[in-house]
Amino acid sequence: MKLSVGLKVANTLSLTPQLQQAIKLLQLSSLELEQEIQLQLDSNPLLEKIEDEFSSIQQEEQKDPSLQDDFSHEIPDDLPVDTDWDDIYTHQSTALAAPEYEEREDNRVIAENLAEHLLWQINLLHLSEMDKVIAYCIVDALDDRGYLGSELDEILAAAQHLALQAGWTDEIELAEVIVVLKYIQRLDPIGVAARHLVECLALQLESFEQSCELKLQAQKLLDHADLLLTNDIHRLMKQTQLNLEQLKQAITLLKSFDPEPGAKFQQKEGEYQIPDVILQKKDTHWHVFLNPDILPKLRVNPFYAGMIRRADQSTDNQYLKSQMLEAKNFIKSVDERHKTLLKVATCIVEHQKNFFEIGAEGMKPLVLRDIADEVELHESTVSRVTTNKYILTPRGLFELKYFFSSHVGTATGGECSSTAIRAMIKKMISTENPKKPLSDNIIAKLLQDEGIDVARRTVAKYRESLNIPASSERKTLI
Repeated sequence: MKLSVGLKVANTLSLTPQLQQAIKLLQLSSLELEQEIQLQLDSNPLLEKIEDEFSSIQQEEQKDPSLQDDFSHEIPDDLPVDTDWDDIYTHQSTALAAPEYEEREDNRVIAENLAEHLLWQINLLHLSEMDKVIAYCIVDALDDRGYLGSELDEILAAAQHLALQAGWTDEIELAEVIVVLKYIQRLDPIGVAARHLVECLALQLESFEQSCELKLQAQKLLDHADLLLTNDIHRLMKQTQLNLEQLKQAITLLKSFDPEPGAKFQQKEGEYQIPDVILQKKDTHWHVFLNPDILPKLRVNPFYAGMIRRADQSTDNQYLKSQMLEAKNFIKSVDERHKTLLKVATCIVEHQKNFFEIGAEGMKPLVLRDIADEVELHESTVSRVTTNKYILTPRGLFELKYFFSSHVGTATGGECSSTAIRAMIKKMISTENPKKPLSDNIIAKLLQDEGIDVARRTVAKYRESLNIPASSERKTLI
């Protein structure tokens, strides 16, 4: 085997640290970008955040007192006035004067959850210590809706285990668990600790005292709950011996009950998103601009930058040089991120003008490649820019990825966005006759009349994605 030395030319792609940083910043949300900027500010002394103009002037004055106004000493102590104090303000006794702000007691309360609300009521009941243990086990087994999520045997075993830990030797019977459960089911809110929907409605119906006749009619419906849940009106009338008017009144009563009595105690925290881009319409043109409230204002610290000496090779000087280079690269990467985001958002708005004009029905089919080709970027770059980025429009707040959707062919050879088709299906169903709801086949034919070639199974898939039940479940005869 003979060894030899030669030259070889090849093209390779390598990611520099600056490019890696730029790619990382592209996919960060506004909150993550703020955290990344704060991290860089804490680690790099040559990178600083520009405050507002007023505070920056104050800082400069503190560093150099000579920058303060030279004429400040020329202001005399007594200035001429054309009115007297008594002409405007009247003398009042300060002891009897009303306070500038009315003092009020802080009566704000912390919202309690379902378990706390029930335990507070249980402690007011005259229950034995053993029954309280059973009640605590029942409350602990409730789900977010207020339903009992465990079997009675499991609650019995849990209560027996706690009793043994407390040193009690008495054996708990299942009948005792059932009795305690009946107590809890009649606490506020009525219907809590029910094991299923029918039991929850029955508990609330039991507390209804306005009309005995209507109460009996509603009870007949609950006795045939299988027919009621399937909306089989004809068989329901036959089994309950109720006429159409009586059936309507009984169903209206049951609908007035709360099917999830524990849901109102859930403290749902709203998810707030800060828009990265804002869209406004001025005259007949749509204008896209970055949200000024989240734009970071960064610069290289001029004080430390002035300490760098070109020919000095000391460790401190080399450190300042490297930190200044990192600061400049970071500022450049943040600036490129905003430019890319604005460019992509502007291109999306140009494609989806009909959406902002008429709503979801005007959505056009759009894929990443369409935007990537137009802004001369790679599809992966467009994907990073549109992930977790939000645009505030007159129609609401949307993620940029919302405007990308698949398409369906039309009779004229064009394309229609799946988002627009969903909006059309939702509109058709909202205006249908509830006694004769539109089936998937009929909706498909109506869409074909509009020039949209879509199959019945596709309509069913879009309808299910909108959480709209089938026509048989939407049908109402009353």
